[in-house]
Amino acid sequence: MTTANGPRTGDAPGADGNVPGTGTRRLTVAQALITFLSRQYTERDGRRQRLINATWGIFGHGNVAGIGQALVESGADMRYVQGRNEQAMVHAAVGYARQSNRLSAHAVTTSIGPGATNLVTGAALATINRLPVLLLPGDTFATRPAEPVLQQLEDPSQGDVSVNDALRPVSRYFDRISRPEALIPAALAAMRVLSDPAETGAVTLALPQDVQAEAWDWPEEFFAERIWRVRRQAPDPAELDAALALVRQSRRPLLVAGGGVHHSAAEDALAAFADATGIPVAATQAGKGALRHDHPSDIGGIGHTGTATADELARTADLVIGVGTRWSDFSTASATLFANPAVRFLNVNVTSFDAHKLAAHPLVADARTALELLTAGLGETAYAADASYVAEYSEDKEWWEERVDAALATDEDLLRPTQSQILGVLDELVTEEDILVNAAGSLPGDLHKLWRTRSRDQYHVEYGYSCMGYEIPAAIGVQLAAPGRPVWALVGDGTYLMNPTEIVTAVQERLPLKVVIIQNHGYASIGGLSASVGAESFGTAYRFRADDGTYTGAPLPVDLAANAASLGMRVIRAKTIRDLREALAEARAADGPTCVYVETETADTVSGVPPAQAWWDVPVAETATRPAAVEAREVYDRHVAARRRHL
Repeated sequence: MTTANGPRTGDAPGADGNVPGTGTRRLTVAQALITFLSRQYTERDGRRQRLINATWGIFGHGNVAGIGQALVESGADMRYVQGRNEQAMVHAAVGYARQSNRLSAHAVTTSIGPGATNLVTGAALATINRLPVLLLPGDTFATRPAEPVLQQLEDPSQGDVSVNDALRPVSRYFDRISRPEALIPAALAAMRVLSDPAETGAVTLALPQDVQAEAWDWPEEFFAERIWRVRRQAPDPAELDAALALVRQSRRPLLVAGGGVHHSAAEDALAAFADATGIPVAATQAGKGALRHDHPSDIGGIGHTGTATADELARTADLVIGVGTRWSDFSTASATLFANPAVRFLNVNVTSFDAHKLAAHPLVADARTALELLTAGLGETAYAADASYVAEYSEDKEWWEERVDAALATDEDLLRPTQSQILGVLDELVTEEDILVNAAGSLPGDLHKLWRTRSRDQYHVEYGYSCMGYEIPAAIGVQLAAPGRPVWALVGDGTYLMNPTEIVTAVQERLPLKVVIIQNHGYASIGGLSASVGAESFGTAYRFRADDGTYTGAPLPVDLAANAASLGMRVIRAKTIRDLREALAEARAADGPTCVYVETETADTVSGVPPAQAWWDVPVAETATRPAAVEAREVYDRHVAARRRHL
């Protein structure tokens, strides 16, 4: 760490921008921010890394002369990555942060106006999933020399409003830098939030375009290397004692692993806990892979997209231990899953907000630290789950594995395989090195039920926001965080059409990304849901409009393989299972971005997996004339009757 030394205030700055003798450096606000960011680090368990390791950007008049020029000045100190869509850049940054265990993140810079509002969806995804990303949207002039400027939103009743205010509710921290000196406290607050496991999410520093270019004499201390230590919070001793008592009193305990297990790198601690106690471990979408699929205590996904093994145990559990989970409605089957009248909850979470959900006994702590203390405490009394309980779930797990085998089984010459058969071929190919990225459509449900996770970070399914268009850009971020590992973006045609643009970035960066496009001519997931709630799959198939005005004509002649090729990807088309097996192997070995394109049956026959093992609350029309809706409402009312509040 160095500071400038030298003579008098008022001396001309040198070539490096330092003002000799003042302990200050004259830089623009944008230059100061980029310099500051390049000197921020996190440290956990003695391992140090850059907090902001790169900046994504698309330039317009609102950031080109500010942040854009500052990135030119920074040279190798701040890596720049060129994006094609602002939302996609945030998804890429989020993918990077998740793969980096939230210890390293990316910044995203945009112009004002539409460039800034395009950030909102990505920011919501980051904040919902508790993943750090720094957003640097340009903003309208702070000095207001002429209004309105290009792309400015005018509000007759509020002169200080800009479109960037749309980012406030989806940001964990928001500030508008209207004066140069305001950057110092704002930048420090931004780093605090980004690096804090209990606070992290999207952080927005809105940068008026005139302020970005304004110069100021910055104290050298602002640019000193700074380490943000990521603490492993220990639980309160009284809370820990109460938690141990709850476990010892339980007869049918169930642990549910959430994404916090991964963020904390607590997988080994969880395995040690399961080995010592015999307590079965289910997983949310974010937590899948917390135990390997072949660990004796792993019983697979839980909730609406979970396994029969996990959901049946959940219905009879007398203690549910949530570790690092937000308890979404998919995990709780919309408050119908945990049916035992005597069930109690113990929540281990780094945030008090999540730890208190479901009227649980809270254990506010880092996941790894808490699991280690629970294992040690239970070991003092030699606690272990009853042998008959272990035998019960072990037998059920074997039965479920037979169902998985049947769903993944393939026929070499089969034309248009089911989606589960496509997953079966991929399952045969991958090793623990591979990483799968997915977010939306019918694939998350199939993967949660069927995928055999081989490593702690193989399963990357974003299901907090379940955002169509996340997969390809997020896979780029994962690839940047895990160079040398095979990274697969699994997309249906619906999500591909939402956001294919970052294929160009993968080509430009020469990243060996693997994209699997599964073409089923429609929104398969919503089509199935629509049919189940009495909406008769309305508007979910990609077809021409028929004579009666409905979209029931022939499938649209859309060629997504040709589209991917036009963006610079090498594309391999597969028709049969044999073709697919060869294509996936070729893509895995490729050293450049490669796409495998395969058509399945139509959207309503896409899956072939076991049906949902638990309910999900999607309200059905209370009154209708069509029989499908009337019948669906009868089913809905039966499920609603089972819902309960855990108090």
